[in-house]
Parts: sequence; structure tokens; C-alpha cells
Amino acid sequence: MSFAIFALASAAGRSGVAVVRLSGPDAGPIARALAGPLPPPRQAVLRRLVHQGREIDHALLLWFPAPRSFTGEDVAEFHIHGGRAVREALFSALSALGARPAEPGEFSRRAVENGKLDLTRAEAIADLVDAETPAQLRQALRQHDGALAELYEGWRTRLIVALGRAEAAIDFADDGVGETEFAAAKSAAKKIVKEIQQHMDDAGRGESLREGLRLTILGPPNAGKSSLINVLARRDVAIVSDIPGTTRDVVEARLDLGGYLLMVADTAGVRRTADAIEAEGVRRALSHAAGGMTLLLLDGSLANPRAGLPPDLPEPDLTVWNKADLGGRHEGMSISLKTGDGVSELIKMLQQKVQQKLESKDGAPLLTRPRHRHALAEALGHLQHGVAAPDDRPELLAEDLRLAMRSVGRITGQVDVEELLDFVFRDFCIGK
Repeated sequence: MSFAIFALASAAGRSGVAVVRLSGPDAGPIARALAGPLPPPRQAVLRRLVHQGREIDHALLLWFPAPRSFTGEDVAEFHIHGGRAVREALFSALSALGARPAEPGEFSRRAVENGKLDLTRAEAIADLVDAETPAQLRQALRQHDGALAELYEGWRTRLIVALGRAEAAIDFADDGVGETEFAAAKSAAKKIVKEIQQHMDDAGRGESLREGLRLTILGPPNAGKSSLINVLARRDVAIVSDIPGTTRDVVEARLDLGGYLLMVADTAGVRRTADAIEAEGVRRALSHAAGGMTLLLLDGSLANPRAGLPPDLPEPDLTVWNKADLGGRHEGMSISLKTGDGVSELIKMLQQKVQQKLESKDGAPLLTRPRHRHALAEALGHLQHGVAAPDDRPELLAEDLRLAMRSVGRITGQVDVEELLDFVFRDFCIGK
């Protein structure tokens, strides 16, 4: 087993400066072998990096002795010139001196194992790296600052107290305090049940904010759906044609709308049809619209814009009437994708609806990952079973409290850490 790992901690590719991070008990001896005496902690010094008599680079060296480092281990950082030859020469020297390349997420994993991070903060690091919009950045920073960890650890601490009271109800059942302690434990469990339910009843806001909210554009053929996605994306995403039925499949584009990541989908024109290929396109359009937001785009110049729409069309979040330049008056938002009239107002309205859908109404931290939701669902099931326990069976409540406590603890890594680490860190980038 290697006692030191290394990785490029800056972006790959040619650059002015590249940062290589080395962590582990052997980091100090390896750094000294390359650069001479270690500098004072957390101070950058300029050193010549030399291995087997060959100079690698003139680089800045920083030293972070354990436990005051990101991983909790001894850490050295080499700030080298960012050319490929320099990087490869340093990697080769580090390997020859006994270090090995880090696996994805291994630095963060070691930080968790050494008590420097909980799992929610470690996941926030991956979200910070992947953040594309200001809203994603805000959510990741809040999670990294411990908002979710504080919430979940608060529940776990209260469950420990409630479990103690349930155990007391068992131990002192004949001493006149059993009923009081049982009632207190059950009352605490009921309060936590309500809080978890409120946290989970969020319409997937946190996950949608982190992964991007889906917006499906629906409407009959030739309503202007492809033109609309091109306008929103500010580039030609979909083919625009006067021929009905040009779009046969779902065409998607990622865009930043007012600081929120939106996954906009142009779909086949929805109408009753006997054509097998077009019917499949309609089916895919309706299937894609399940979840997220839907925008129904209609041709406002027609006498009956809704004619031919399938009866199972979902209720849209927003109905927009296109081709206002050709006449026709309708209640609601009217635009002309040909002249641009009303488009800026439509974008503002979309921004407002996306914000309303994604932002927490009370400012509470949002549930961000399916892993968290699954663990909370488990805990909720145990607690609901426990509060239904008969008054003469405090051991049933105690067992359910214990199981709920473990389920909540798995979110932050307080219990059963080993079984979670491979899953949590599998999608991390190298060097984190």
C-alpha cells in the first residue's frame, strides 16, 4: 500500500501554472527528496525540483503538516509551469519516490476518513467543481458551509436523546417514570417526523437546482417550438422549417436562465396522427413532459389553435401564443418569434417561474441528492412505525428510533461510512 497519493489539482491541459497535490504520511520525505528542506507551514517558497540529477522545474512549494490540511494528512503542493513535459516529469519522479496517482475523489475521501469533512460537505465539493450557474454555486457553497450537515446532525442528536428516553422507559417501567419517558420519546419522534416530511415535500427543488430543471416545449406542428428553443438558447439548436412535422424527436439545449440551469427540450408537434413515426414522436414528447416544467406554444393566428391536440396533453405551467404579428387576440402571453415582440417579457416570466419552482420558500437548506432522499425516507418509515407502538411496548419505539438514527447518520457519514465511500466518491474528478 502506498502511503502518499498525488494528482493534478488544477485543470488539465496546457496552462501557465499547474498545481500538483501530494498527500500522505510519506509526503514530507518525498517533497524533501525533490526540493530540499520543507518550508514553514503554509508559506510558499521558490525551489528547484530535481530528481536523479535532472532538473524538473523551478516551482513554488507549499507545506501543510497534519492535521491542518485539506485531507488531515501531511500535504505538499507543487505550483509548477503548466506544460505537459513538466507535469509528466514531476509525475514520474513522484511515482519513482513511492507515491501513486490518486483515484477520483480520493483526496476528499481521506478528508472524510480523517474527520476533516462530513459526507454532505464532501459532496458539495463535487457540486462546486461542476457548478455552471450562480444558483448552483450558491447551493453548493451553502452545503459546503454545513447547512445540510447541521440540519441532519440536529435530527440525529435529537433522535439519540429520544432513544435514551425510550430506553429509560424500558429500564424503569416499574419505577413510576416509564410512562413519562415513553411519552416524551414518542412526542420527540412525532416532531421529527413532521420536520422530515416538510423537508422532503419540496417537489425535488434541490435536485433540480443541482442537476438542471427540465423545461419541455409542447405544441402543435408549426407553432414555432423550434424557433423558440433557438431564441432561448441564442443559437441554432433545432431545424426551423415551414413544413409541419420537421421535429420528430426530442432536441435538448442547456442554458443559463437568470442564474438557473435549464434543460430546454423542443419536441415533435403534438396532434392526433395515423403516421407511426410521427405518433412515436408525439409519445416521446408527452413522456418527456412528465416532470419539470411545460410550456405550451400555440399558433395565435389560427381560429382554433387547440384543434387536434391530444386529450392527454398535460396542464402546462405556461401557455404562450405565437405569431402575434399575424393577428389574433388571446388572454395571456402573446409573442412574435418572427419580429421579436414579447420575447423579452416571456424570458422574464420564465425566470420568475423557474425561481419560484426552485428556491426554498423559507430559506431552509434544500435536499440535494437521491442518496439523501432515500436515507430520509428510510428514517421516516422507521419513525412512523415507532410512534404507532403501543404504550406498553417501549422496546418497539426504541428499536425504530435506533434504526432511524442510523439512517439519518448515513447521510453525513456518522455510521456505516465504509459501505458509502465508494458510492459517494465514484463520480469525483481526479485531484479532489
